[in-house]
Amino acid sequence: MDETIIETRNATGVITLNRPKVLNALSAQMIADITAALRSWREDDSITQVIIESSSEKFCAGGDVRAARKQLIDGNIEAVENYFDAEYEMDYLIATYPKPVISLMSGVIMGGGLGLTAHGSHRVVTRDAFAAMPEMKIGYFVDVGMTHLLQRLPGHPSQALAAFISLTGYRLSADDMMDTGLATHLVGSAEELGELRQALIKGADPSGNDTDFPFAEPGESELAQHYGVIEQTFTGSWPQIRGNVEEVGGSLKELVDKHCEGASPSSLVATAELILANDPKKVDLRGALDNEEKLQRVILREPDFVEGVRAVLVDKDNAPKFAPQPDPGHYRAVLG
Repeated sequence: MDETIIETRNATGVITLNRPKVLNALSAQMIADITAALRSWREDDSITQVIIESSSEKFCAGGDVRAARKQLIDGNIEAVENYFDAEYEMDYLIATYPKPVISLMSGVIMGGGLGLTAHGSHRVVTRDAFAAMPEMKIGYFVDVGMTHLLQRLPGHPSQALAAFISLTGYRLSADDMMDTGLATHLVGSAEELGELRQALIKGADPSGNDTDFPFAEPGESELAQHYGVIEQTFTGSWPQIRGNVEEVGGSLKELVDKHCEGASPSSLVATAELILANDPKKVDLRGALDNEEKLQRVILREPDFVEGVRAVLVDKDNAPKFAPQPDPGHYRAVLG
């Protein structure tokens, strides 16, 4: 069974993720196939747009970190570095693509699944969709360009919000995604997503301007209720943020304590430093991805990634033995 189904329908290139048993975790082969298709269609004048979708109602739970962990244990760190480098290049290709890239998403959209879609031009979600960057729990860091993109969300551009989403692994609902601009369109169900797919393939404008397709209206965003206190607290290094949260206390502290329980201290410190380094006022997306590559070379040589993936995805005991919290300067020097 092909892990990725690549086909053309009329003037549309269609990429279908097809590893449903592992929630479409992105393998090295999938990344290679997607990249090759995108490069081919970029030069093909008969293709006017690209659709990225899933063969199941769960979109994508992220990269195949279990495979990456096994390669690290086997001593093949170069293969893991190449895997992540190729993923970042795929994301950059999507971000700079000259044609509409339309993602049709339901269910889970996490980690590398967001990297695959958030950089595209049109991001359609169903009401049951949710998005998160869960890297803190597996001893990695928020990558795939998201520490840059999350700072410039069209609905609420904010470094503090980017830090909150990244460091807590907060699950954004479809309403949250619409409010922040992480999603551009909302539909009611997976069935309606399929109907939209057919309309697009038949030639409907992906913006929805020339079609009567019934896009749904989002409800109230729960995340938006926290914007004010997030702006007050999620600034600076991780020790500064943690201190701010302790000082404010209340419901925010409860929320952060809940979401950060079991997180890798190294991941929290590293990701906070990466967010500061990837300030859109200082670097563009290319520079942000280069920073991620630098940090990746360090994190993969530290113990928390192997241990975190073991605890969450392999043994599933959710009892990781992470390294003590490092000084922020450890990662700041790498990113400097």
